[in-house]
Amino acid sequence: MKIGFLSLGCPKNLVDGEVMLGLAREAGHEITGDATGADVLVVNTCAFIDSAKKESIDAILEMAAHKKDGRCARLVVTGCLAERYRDELQREIPEIDAVLGTGEVEGIVDAIGSAPRSAVRDPQGDVRPLKLFRPSDLQEPGDATAAHRAPRTTDRAARTADRSLPTYLYDAETPRLLTTPSHYAYVKIAEGCDYTCAFCIIPTLRGEYRSRAADSIVREAETLAARGVRELLLISQDTTFYGIDRGERGALAGLLRRLNAIEGLAWIRLLYLYPTTITDDVLEAMAECEKVCRYIDLPLQHASADVLKRMRRPGNRRVYDPLLSRIRHRVPGVTLRTTLIVGFPGETEQDFAELDGFVADTEFDHVGVFTYSHEEGTRAHALQDDVPAAMKRRRRNTLMSRQKRIVARRHANRVGTEAAVIVDGPSKEHDLVLQGRLEGQAPDIDSVVYLTDCDPSEFQPGDIVPSRIVAAQGYDLVAAPVSADPAARPLA
Repeated sequence: MKIGFLSLGCPKNLVDGEVMLGLAREAGHEITGDATGADVLVVNTCAFIDSAKKESIDAILEMAAHKKDGRCARLVVTGCLAERYRDELQREIPEIDAVLGTGEVEGIVDAIGSAPRSAVRDPQGDVRPLKLFRPSDLQEPGDATAAHRAPRTTDRAARTADRSLPTYLYDAETPRLLTTPSHYAYVKIAEGCDYTCAFCIIPTLRGEYRSRAADSIVREAETLAARGVRELLLISQDTTFYGIDRGERGALAGLLRRLNAIEGLAWIRLLYLYPTTITDDVLEAMAECEKVCRYIDLPLQHASADVLKRMRRPGNRRVYDPLLSRIRHRVPGVTLRTTLIVGFPGETEQDFAELDGFVADTEFDHVGVFTYSHEEGTRAHALQDDVPAAMKRRRRNTLMSRQKRIVARRHANRVGTEAAVIVDGPSKEHDLVLQGRLEGQAPDIDSVVYLTDCDPSEFQPGDIVPSRIVAAQGYDLVAAPVSADPAARPLA
C-alpha cells in the first residue's frame, strides 16, 4: 500500500517518524509524498503547548478529509497528542482508525494493515527527504520541549509506580528512513525525562530517561556516515545526562571521542544540554575533538531565583554566570544558545528586569523567547495564570529587541573574518544563492549564511566551504567562498 506520512513537532518526534517510515518500508509498503494518492495516511503529532496541539488537530482533520474525497482508506494518528489524548481523539474524530502513543512506535505496521506483495521497496536504503514531511516550526516546540525541565527527582522508583509510561527505545538495527536533507541527521541518544518541571508534561508523554548503549549509537552513526551524512545532531531531553541512568559516568565524553573517529563525518552537534549536567570532561572533549561543534544549546528558561524555584528549575544568576564563564574558558570560540520563558505565573517586573539584565550581560549568540503557555496536566496549571497575555508579548518583544541589538554588534565584528560554512542547498529566496550554516548555527532553529559570488553548481549539500563574511542581514550573514575545495576542514 501507499503510505503518506506527516510529521509535526520537535526533532525527537521527527526521529520517531523516521523509524515508523523505515518499519513501514521494510514491511513492503511504498512511501508517497502525495496525500491524495495514499492508501493510508499517518499523522505524527506534537502536544507540548496549545499551539502545537491546535496544529496537530488541524493536520488530522486535513488528512481525514482525504478519506472522503481521496484514495485514503485508513487514518493513523501517532506521537505525543496520541499519547496524551488517545480516547478523546478516537471519540471526537471518528475518521481515525488507529492511535499509537510514543511507546508504540513498533506497532505502526499493524496499524497500517497488510501490504501487497507488489509494493515498491527501496532496498538501497537511500537517504532522501519526503515532500509530505512538514516539520512545523522546529524551534518553538523543539526548544520548549527540551528546555522546560526541572530538578531531577531523587526517588525514581516512587515516581514510576505507573508502569504505563512509555518504554520504547530504538537501536542501530531499527529500520529508519531519513526525512532530513541527505547531509545531516538527528540521532536520539536517549529517550524520556526524569525531571519534574512545573510546566512540562514530557515525562508523562515520553517516560523515564533511558540511554541507548554507546555501541548502538556508534553503529548507527557509522551507517549514516556511509550513506553520505556529514553532520550528526545528537538529541535527547537532557543530552548531558547521557549514560548516568546506566551508571556510566563520563559516558557522553567517551561517546563524542568515538564518534569523532568516524570517517566521513565532518560535524557532530549536541542539542538540549542541561546546566547541572555539563561536566568538565564533556567540555574538554568538545574542545579537543575537531569534529565536535563548539556549540552549547543550554535552555536556561529564566534568571530570577524566585521564578526558577516556582518552575522547579535549578540555579539562578549566581549559578549561571560562573557556569557560562567556565564554558567560554574551557571551549574558546564557543557559540552559546539559550531559550527563555516570559510570563510564568507570578513573574513580577523585578523578575523580568533581572532576566533582561542577564541577557544584556551574557550576550548569547542565539536566544529564543517564548511566552508561557498554561497547560493542563502540568504542576503549573494549579497556579494562577496571572500575567496578562499582552504583558507576556511585550516582555518577549523587549528581550528579542535587545537580542537583535546584541546580534547586530556581534555580526559587525564578524564582517571580514573567515569561517567554514556547510552548504545546505539553494536559498529559498533565490536559486542562484546558496544557503548554509556556520559551526555555530544548527539547522532549522538558528540563523543562516547566504553564499554569494560563486557558481552554485560547483557545490553540493554537505560541502564545507572556507568563506569570508562580507555582510550581515538581520540575524543572517552573507559570505563568499575563499576556496573551491569542498573537502577543506572547518576553520577556527
